[in-house]
Amino acid sequence: MKNSFNDLTYTELVTKREELQQTYLKMRIDKVMGHLENPLGLRTIRRQLTRLNTMIHEYALGIREQNK
Repeated sequence: MKNSFNDLTYTELVTKREELQQTYLKMRIDKVMGHLENPLGLRTIRRQLTRLNTMIHEYALGIREQNK
């Protein structure tokens, strides 16, 4: 899962980030309510969001180029 974002285009990265943000929000709410089954899932999603934000920022800086 760590390197699976490398093949995505810029628009796919933005879409995936929005999906993960929604999932992270739902998991945080579940944690507060006491219904979260896997608390370590919060850490993995947070790290995935960070990876996505880094890749999106690299596109903005021109480090990565859009191939498609």
